[in-house]
Amino acid sequence: MSILWMDWPKTVGENIRRVRLAAGISQEELAHRAGLTPSYIGQVERGRRNTSVTVLGKVADALGTTPGRFFETSR
Repeated sequence: MSILWMDWPKTVGENIRRVRLAAGISQEELAHRAGLTPSYIGQVERGRRNTSVTVLGKVADALGTTPGRFFETSR
């Protein structure tokens, strides 16, 4: 699949979930750390939110990583 035609919200959401689970924290805890709601985190993880770079930065900081990690693909 061409990088231009990827479903980026889904890819980013799946990667956020993978990193969160590897860190052993709940959606609720991630939301608290990032200053967001658990509902919003759930929507992002399911690829239903096309979130901002600012929010990705907050989530990355809360997970101890960088926003770039959320864009990794297994092409």
